[in-house]
Amino acid sequence: MTGRLGRLTRSEGGWSISIESGPWPSPLVIGESIAVQGACLTVTAVSPNGFSADILDETFRLTAISELRAGSLLNLERALALGDRLGGHLVTGHVDETGTIFGLTPEGRDLRVGIACSPAFSSLTVVKGSIALDGVSLTVTAVREGYVEVAVIPHTRAVTSLSERRVGDRVNLEGDILGKYVARCLGKAPVAGITETLLRENGFL
Repeated sequence: MTGRLGRLTRSEGGWSISIESGPWPSPLVIGESIAVQGACLTVTAVSPNGFSADILDETFRLTAISELRAGSLLNLERALALGDRLGGHLVTGHVDETGTIFGLTPEGRDLRVGIACSPAFSSLTVVKGSIALDGVSLTVTAVREGYVEVAVIPHTRAVTSLSERRVGDRVNLEGDILGKYVARCLGKAPVAGITETLLRENGFL
């Protein structure tokens, strides 16, 4: 589902966000988790036209939420319940870092999106793997140091906030959690260079 940013305000020493959204299949409950642009937030208030959530200073500082403006289109997703059908890859709602869009290239009906990121992030990413871009699970089509590229089909672009993304926009990035665990198991820091070849040599692919 998508919604629109109502207000982003500073209150009582912290940040609060209000979001306008349509009705959910089942009512939202105070205390439940909602991913907003890929960042997991806790619902603090519910209204007929949307909901509000608090934002940690760390979340505000480390995500692209700080650059949102009133009326911005937002990706919204409730937490997966045990037993639900799982499509795509596991997304935790814990943003690893932000990247910057520097390429939007049409390819037939589809769109290739190039994102500048840190070498640490790109080192945990493999071609044909997945990353989350503003909470949207996408297939990786190219990786280089400090650069990842994803492919977006027309439907995904039409029903998510990716329809409003432009070159120069900062976006939230979450890598595949399997890559993070593999790096940890191998005793390698991301900057040491976790590559697709290394993963294959160690039996992970």
